Amino acid sequence: MTHLPSAAAELTVGQLAERSGVAVSTLHFYESKGLIRSRRTSGNQRRYTRDILRRVAFIRVSQRLGIPLKTIREALSRLPNERTPTRRDWMGLSAAWQSELDARIEQLQRLRDNLTDCIGCGCLSLGICQLSNPNDVLGTTGPGPRRLLTDVQAAAIDAGTAAATACATPNVDCTDQDD
Repeated sequence: MTHLPSAAAELTVGQLAERSGVAVSTLHFYESKGLIRSRRTSGNQRRYTRDILRRVAFIRVSQRLGIPLKTIREALSRLPNERTPTRRDWMGLSAAWQSELDARIEQLQRLRDNLTDCIGCGCLSLGICQLSNPNDVLGTTGPGPRRLLTDVQAAAIDAGTAAATACATPNVDCTDQDD
């Protein structure tokens, strides 16, 4: 790995990629989504201020927590430009995301608990499977994977919120619904 001099005020996209462990294409994607910013040189090359390293780390950690890119972008937009997010910034953001993360944990625990007797789809355990829905009997209670939804998700779906319906469905990416 190339050592970056601490006096370097700006990084090339290659240096940022190497230092952050993120592919150049991912950095370009983050920039296109408004998550990070660069300036262009007279030769049209991107240059990033050093604080972008911390922002990229913040984005990666947030993504690992399952926070959608739209939410991450909104959070970063509340921070002053060219300032590294501080511990206090992170505490404020994590407090705001606490209930969302708690709901995800609850949903994952419900999924884990319902899979206890499952031996795999295909399925030789339909008689005891907690996820099985023969003849779509749960369809009368509303759309979506009813046994896997939290009460809040089910209520949002029942209220007819299209975004809630999509975001409450497991394995559906809701990161860029505004795009």
